[in-house]
Amino acid sequence: MTLCPSSHLLPLSNSPSPPPMAASLTTSSAASRLLLLPSASARAPLHRLSAPHSTNTSLAASSSYAFSPLKCRRYSPLPLLQRASSMSTVAAASDPAQLKSAREDIKEILNSKFCHPILVRLGWHDAGTYNKSIEEWPRRGGANGSLRFEIELKHAANAGLVNALSLLQPIKEKYSGVTYADLFQLASATAIEEAGGPKIPMKYGRVDVSSAEECPEEGRLPAAGPPSPADHLREVFYRMGLNDKEIVALSGAHTLGRSRPDRSGWGKPETKYTKNGPGAPGGQSWTAEWLKFDNSYFKDIKAQIDEDLLVLPTDAAIFEDPAFKVYAEKYAEDQDAFFKDYAEAHAKLSNLGAKFDPPEGIVLDGVQGEKFVAAKYSSGKKELSDAMKQKIRAEYQAVGGSPDKPLQSNYFLNIIIVIGVLAILTSLLGN
Repeated sequence: MTLCPSSHLLPLSNSPSPPPMAASLTTSSAASRLLLLPSASARAPLHRLSAPHSTNTSLAASSSYAFSPLKCRRYSPLPLLQRASSMSTVAAASDPAQLKSAREDIKEILNSKFCHPILVRLGWHDAGTYNKSIEEWPRRGGANGSLRFEIELKHAANAGLVNALSLLQPIKEKYSGVTYADLFQLASATAIEEAGGPKIPMKYGRVDVSSAEECPEEGRLPAAGPPSPADHLREVFYRMGLNDKEIVALSGAHTLGRSRPDRSGWGKPETKYTKNGPGAPGGQSWTAEWLKFDNSYFKDIKAQIDEDLLVLPTDAAIFEDPAFKVYAEKYAEDQDAFFKDYAEAHAKLSNLGAKFDPPEGIVLDGVQGEKFVAAKYSSGKKELSDAMKQKIRAEYQAVGGSPDKPLQSNYFLNIIIVIGVLAILTSLLGN
């Protein structure tokens, strides 16, 4: 996840550069990187979340085509944005059946467009404006669908995300019972899973904001060119209520995508891993298999022996900072641990700032995103866990017992116990 100055937000792409107007509607491709990268003029290390006032950053892959703010204003696809705005009334809970159908349509887009990185970025940017210090919804930001409005899409940190919206807008129109906030997060989680990543324990039912006036102001996302990459990462993610483990786990999403120097200022024009695409060939990837979600990002950053793989200052920071390094080393050695922590961090990020209707959310596939909290869900009655019940049953059956066959009584032992009790009582009465 890396940042890019607002004046040089030229994202990554897999397709040839189209005319400006066509570019604004071009679908993203696998070349999209999970996070916008700093331009060539920005030499200081940048982060991967989004952007501040004059310089902005980004949470995920840059889209196929991104523009400077002036270009966005000039060539903004107004018909698309007007359709999105016309469907912007506050929604109740999304319809579970429509959510499942929408997910299948998203999978088809992923298989044909290789747009996994930009869809991850869309979900991250809608949620990434959250400020834990603000309680009021939607002023607190977060996953509320506000990123569909033109005013927020024009934020420098969101350059190119109109391409992601153009991919999802037909699905939104097809499934009107799904809110934008849910659709963005559904697409993000599905992209991770379809790339081979872990099952994300998501929940749905996010309520959309109703107007552009409810969009967060520009500047909530991190500034470009932080003097200290590690400190910058903490400043950004701590504001959202995330911790060091979650910062490093989410950084692992860099396993997807590639960077193009002519658009981001980072990376090589072409490597042995990118010269044949898919999509338009070229760019430099973080990993050899840059459309596969695994833990190779951590292995490659740690080794740094392949000149064809990209390492940014913020990537290197996770192995240089002592606290970050603990988790980075762990994930490099243990993919299962990485997948577990990433899934939890992604789900947590997707819920930031959201207002759910119903309050407990909607769960698909029986996988709930929110962690169990005993104090919150306890009824005051203590009950054995299923695992403990199974253990007791196994021990019971091991000595000959079963639900239909109670253990036989040991009559001799019972008699001895009765005699002993009577003896004790007699002694007490005698005294």
